[in-house]
Amino acid sequence: MPLPSHASRTPNPSPRARGARSHRLRSAVLVALSAGLVAATLPASAPTPLGIGDPLFPQLGNPGYDVLTYDIGLTYPGRNTAPLAGVTRIEALATADLDRINLDFTHGTVSAVTVDGEPAEWTSSGEDLVITPARPVAEGEALEITVDHTSDPSGPEDSGGWVRTSDGLAMANQADAAHRVFPSNDHPSDKAYFTFRITAPSTLTAVANGLRESRVRDGDTTTWTYRTVHPMATELAQVSIGTSTVVHRKGPHDLPVRDVVRTADREVLEPWLRRTPGHLEWLESRLGPYPFENYGVLISDADTGFELETQTLSLFERGLFTEPGYPEWYVDSVMLHELAHQWFGDSVSPRAWSDLWLNEGHATWYETLYAEEKGGPTLEQRMKAAYGASDRWRADGGPPAAPKPPEPGQKISLFRPVVYDGAALVLYALRHEIGAEAFERLERRWVSEHRDGTASTADFTALAAEVSGRDLTRFFADWLYAERTPPMPGHPDWRSPAAGRTAAGAAKPG
Repeated sequence: MPLPSHASRTPNPSPRARGARSHRLRSAVLVALSAGLVAATLPASAPTPLGIGDPLFPQLGNPGYDVLTYDIGLTYPGRNTAPLAGVTRIEALATADLDRINLDFTHGTVSAVTVDGEPAEWTSSGEDLVITPARPVAEGEALEITVDHTSDPSGPEDSGGWVRTSDGLAMANQADAAHRVFPSNDHPSDKAYFTFRITAPSTLTAVANGLRESRVRDGDTTTWTYRTVHPMATELAQVSIGTSTVVHRKGPHDLPVRDVVRTADREVLEPWLRRTPGHLEWLESRLGPYPFENYGVLISDADTGFELETQTLSLFERGLFTEPGYPEWYVDSVMLHELAHQWFGDSVSPRAWSDLWLNEGHATWYETLYAEEKGGPTLEQRMKAAYGASDRWRADGGPPAAPKPPEPGQKISLFRPVVYDGAALVLYALRHEIGAEAFERLERRWVSEHRDGTASTADFTALAAEVSGRDLTRFFADWLYAERTPPMPGHPDWRSPAAGRTAAGAAKPG
């Protein structure tokens, strides 16, 4: 996510043909139960907002079904303050008997809903769209939900969803804002395949996650269709509409690399765009093959305050590359950070939002290693500084694997230093504890064994113990969940000034 500013190429299988394989896309309710979350009660007599019980976003997601595919049609009117017309089709598998079906959706107007082709009743409750189908849905039944709606880009942009750029729109849905754009099961535990059909004035270019399937002009408008080859979490969806140029080149193994920039910025940004193949090679040498069908950067002329790892097409602010004062190594490493997320957070998605440290800690780890090679601070310098601030970060934001909820009205305040450098510090300690060779094997196995899936902190700690042949229970209890930062293996002299105390309670010297 929000990093604050300062290979398969097979087509999408049909969900109805893949019914027996739907276990690969775990249902939200089963995932919640396996992660130890509190599953919400299924619909009763009165329409109510539901959730799968995520401790940080308790009303995100909905129990009772597993989404297999989204087909999202959006028609852009040519003004980025006017609502887009939308049609969202969802194919899913029921994992429980359902009298009602809840979707996450807000900031749009619904005009019609069908379930399996039959008109359905609907109402809003909180940020849920509550649908009553013409007949109840039985557990194990495939269902198709179609919602005709608008998607409104107006309103405060710090709430997430649509981002208004100088020439159109882009998306920033993390952590809980995809349902401000389209109806969905808006939790990363329920990944699905996506198709986007974007109709816009023919003077504009539309781009979305995945591979372009078609571009069809009809008079003054053009419809662009994109399809993902791998499943994706809703928070990683990306649609860009604007006066853009799409720049194509090849990455390692002939991987398609496509960058999206304002046409006016094409030449000035090229020195940065051409770096991506090298970034890919660098990460592949450490983690194995890049996990998706293509990659590129979307550089928007907008003031978001962060960069974002939307799947296959990372979102960046133009100012990161054009404002004076940022060292070259810094910009380079920020690009590497978002690319690292394609492995950590996108391919391997968090099962619950408290697993966020796995995303941000790993992206920060590889960003730091890369920055060191390019002239930035060394890994040891950055980790020593992080250690010195770690107790303060834990007090402010909670331990890395048990972060405090975001502040009311400030949803992205979840992305605090403790899940960035504070989490990278955990990885630094782990590498000291188990050795560099075991750590590198752990990293490769993690992204390989959980590719295209979701995984939890418990999964990571179990794999670390298996790879190292060590009982790491106490190590992870202290480093991931303790209020205070434990001693750093290999660096007994490091101190965290906010809490330098001995076991007996006497203050340690600074």
